Amino acid sequence: MKLRKIFVLLLALIMITGIFAGCGSNSSTTKDTSSNTPVQTPASTKVQETTAAKPVTVDIFQFKVEFKDAFGAAVEAFHKDNPNITINVQTVGGGEDYGAALKAKFNAGEEPAIFNIGGPSDVETWQAKLADVSETNAAKQALDGTLQGVTVNGKIYGIPYNVEGYGLIFNKKIFEKAGIDPASITTFDALTNAVKTIDSKKKDLGIQAVFAFPCKETWVTGLHLSNAFFSPEFDGDVMKAYNSKTVDFKYGDAMKAMIDLQNKYSVQPTASMDYSTQVEKLFSTGKVAMIQQGNWVFPTLTGIDADFAQNNIGMLPYPVKGFKEDSYPLGVPMYWAVNGTKSPEVQQAAKAFLDWLYTSDNGKKIVVEQFKFIPAYKGYSNDSVSDPLGKQLLSAANAGKTFGWVFNGYPNGWGMDKLGADVQLYVGGKLDWNKLIENEKKAWADARK
Repeated sequence: MKLRKIFVLLLALIMITGIFAGCGSNSSTTKDTSSNTPVQTPASTKVQETTAAKPVTVDIFQFKVEFKDAFGAAVEAFHKDNPNITINVQTVGGGEDYGAALKAKFNAGEEPAIFNIGGPSDVETWQAKLADVSETNAAKQALDGTLQGVTVNGKIYGIPYNVEGYGLIFNKKIFEKAGIDPASITTFDALTNAVKTIDSKKKDLGIQAVFAFPCKETWVTGLHLSNAFFSPEFDGDVMKAYNSKTVDFKYGDAMKAMIDLQNKYSVQPTASMDYSTQVEKLFSTGKVAMIQQGNWVFPTLTGIDADFAQNNIGMLPYPVKGFKEDSYPLGVPMYWAVNGTKSPEVQQAAKAFLDWLYTSDNGKKIVVEQFKFIPAYKGYSNDSVSDPLGKQLLSAANAGKTFGWVFNGYPNGWGMDKLGADVQLYVGGKLDWNKLIENEKKAWADARK
């Protein structure tokens, strides 16, 4: 089912029960093993029977740094409901290569019970380690179409994190001061004109540049940026991308134009700019007008300046010239996988945690209020999304202004290690664009032989 229908379901499938789990006055702490910062969490109301008769430990290795602290709070709340299950969390991401870190973890004999996979390529890579999660409540409640990339021969091997979307997040005050109406930017040409206008006024606006373009983060360029231009080539279908023996760069000119625009009008040097510099040091402080990112940055921005995050940001469409110029890419970013080589008791506890997280009243409350996720599941109220970026994406989806994610169907490592790495060379003036296309076509074809 197309992503528009997924989001329409999200709006339409409202359960009467809602999300009513309350917060008590008592509090406790837990720690993410990748951080020394204690996480405060409210006391929990028990929502299910203990799932383990004897003490069991579940190790989680996950990638999303933006909700690390909130995830620690969720783990503690689950432990209160299920005292015989202890969960240890390690977070790797935010500039680090999660895929490489995960392989190193397995190679070192430190296999987690729960880890992340991205879609069909990862399912193929990790098949021997994946447990069938078809019978979990979470899998049964997942919105239609969200499990397509992790289903093989009728078996489901992943639980969706959430649904995410991205575009060009902008500073409302800067746009207003520059005399630009964001609603008028529905084409690439209109975007280009707005960028030039802002650039001509940057001294008066008190900004360093229009964009902060983090090409050091090869997932930003090699996955997200590229997805916008490969999605129409593969009809927005991750499985078509996964099964394709070749990539043609049908929208290569449009891709180059977007890269050139962001690179030319960005704080320099872009080849060495990372996510933290882009989001935290430049955009949150008003030093740039726009960044290419998604709704997942909202918790980070809230932690820096809650008023700015709630009231001063919006998201422009991601224009693909010759395709859709007024729409947003939407999809499932990652899946939770359960290690099928762990003991039955550990697997059962791992599945119980995922079920609790997405289908219990207390878990659902955390998912929408603390994680700020757009849920990929039935049973959430249509007003559960509170942040401005998430609301904007839901509105766009309901209006049919979305297109799909296909980057999880790329050959393993191709997006980040090949394309993203070459974009880094291109913006640094070390690689010709035509040579980049030649490199990527060959790398894709070689991987699919």
